[in-house]
Amino acid sequence: MKKILNIISSVKGKESFSNKLSGAILEKLSSAYPGSTVQTRDLTKNPFPHLEESHFTAFYTPDEARTAEHREAIKNSDEAISELMDADNIVIGVPMYNFGIPSTLKSWIDHIVRGGVTFIYQEGGLPEGLVKNKKVYLAIASGGVFSEGPLKSYDFTESYLRTALGLIGLTDITVFRVEGHFRAETKETALPKALGIVEEYAY
Repeated sequence: MKKILNIISSVKGKESFSNKLSGAILEKLSSAYPGSTVQTRDLTKNPFPHLEESHFTAFYTPDEARTAEHREAIKNSDEAISELMDADNIVIGVPMYNFGIPSTLKSWIDHIVRGGVTFIYQEGGLPEGLVKNKKVYLAIASGGVFSEGPLKSYDFTESYLRTALGLIGLTDITVFRVEGHFRAETKETALPKALGIVEEYAY
């Protein structure tokens, strides 16, 4: 039995390739761990605010000194971190927008990456993540092929997420990709190929 946090960031709903890929991962996890629960955070319907000065002020104000305004500013971040800490597995749907992740997903990350809460700096300046013993699955969807070949250097989805999530301790990351669904030669096989890889993966 697992607690699974499902993060949606595609605006395309049921037509989204990243959502379809995430859905397959969730099915496999639920099958592998009967009785598991899934909490879904749809960032397209309830986006997190972009960070402003009020958020940073609240983040770095000691808890005992926080005002009502500080607590309101920090509310979304605290809630997101609580959901993250409570989960055993995290499934993140990641459509590629202009070679990177959606801004809604970036805002969610900005709210969960907090010094002193989800990571600290050790002596010597090296960071230590505080979100540990969790498994992350990235469901990345792209119209072109970016995992290999001439466009690989254009992909800033996986590298960014591995770095940002790794900072807070989420280093056990498995990446699934449905890619090439805009290319004539691969559009019919892109999703079936990705779903086949998800099906064969040992959870």
